[in-house]
Amino acid sequence: MKGKFDKEARAESARAYFKQGYNCCQSVALAYSDLFGMDKDSVAALASGFGGGFGRLREVCGCVSGMTMVAGAVMPATDPGDSARKTENYALVQRLAGKYAEENGSIICRELLGLARKGSSPESPAPSERTGEYYSKRPCPELCACAARIIAEELDNLKQ
Repeated sequence: MKGKFDKEARAESARAYFKQGYNCCQSVALAYSDLFGMDKDSVAALASGFGGGFGRLREVCGCVSGMTMVAGAVMPATDPGDSARKTENYALVQRLAGKYAEENGSIICRELLGLARKGSSPESPAPSERTGEYYSKRPCPELCACAARIIAEELDNLKQ
């Protein structure tokens, strides 16, 4: 039985957004944009700097940043004095990131892409051209789909 959050539809949506040229964070967030209470352009704008592991610094994978944004949309911690709500939000983020790391081996962009270790010079801020060769070398579309599936599973579990 499908849950409210059809994980395969959300996964395909995230994959398709990435293949349209959105970054990994945007792709995951846009797959759940219906939960944000804002238009897709605003969601894409908020997520725009998180691609490439935080502005192509190759730190936390943008897919994980996208999952974190969705966690904030479904379990917001807006009152700075509400530590119980912050705890719930952080627990959700930790579960999402933990499942992502379990499935992919890491939540760090450079590790997922097999790039140089931390401490090497930052890459150019210019995004890579999206060519057939790019897509053949990068796991990013599938990582976006994976993140979207994990979110759906977790959100369906929250509803039970």
